Amino acid sequence: GFIFQAASFQGVAVRSLSTSSPHDHPEHGRLVYKGNLAKTVLGVKFFSYSTSIFNLFMMPYIMLKSGIGVESLLVQGAFYGLIGIFTFVTPVTLHLLTKGYVIRLYYKDEVDTYTAITYNAILAEKATVFHQKDVKIPDISKMFTTFYAKTKSMLVNPTLFPNPQDYNHLMGYDKSSIFKFEDLE
Repeated sequence: GFIFQAASFQGVAVRSLSTSSPHDHPEHGRLVYKGNLAKTVLGVKFFSYSTSIFNLFMMPYIMLKSGIGVESLLVQGAFYGLIGIFTFVTPVTLHLLTKGYVIRLYYKDEVDTYTAITYNAILAEKATVFHQKDVKIPDISKMFTTFYAKTKSMLVNPTLFPNPQDYNHLMGYDKSSIFKFEDLE
């Protein structure tokens, strides 16, 4: 299974290199948004994961050299707890905070659907397709959520939309009479 996955991953990489831009996906529609922290999010997650893997491999060696295994259960428990926090809690927390970070957002006018590209737990790109009518804005502003697509929380930076109208349509502001300037005159 692993060799097949690696081969298919290479195929995807080669295919995306041959097109004019790696972000051209006509099947998703036109690119309306690109998150500027995509590389940072990926880098931080990768660093966190690699540190966790390193910790897992180093733990037996550290215990052997330091003689912690010989000492009291309390010291041993505290050591495991500390390593455990850095090994498992940090990557899980990072994933929960960044899983809704939208790397790219595409829009298909003819069907009024969006495709949000986010990173999944194994740092691969994941596409979520939703209609504008699936967009719900949280009542209280949440730290890592701009809107919900069906039940998934999504985080975008409104200032990074090259066309503000695209953001207004995504959020449904263009449908609501409150935001129509014609009504004010």
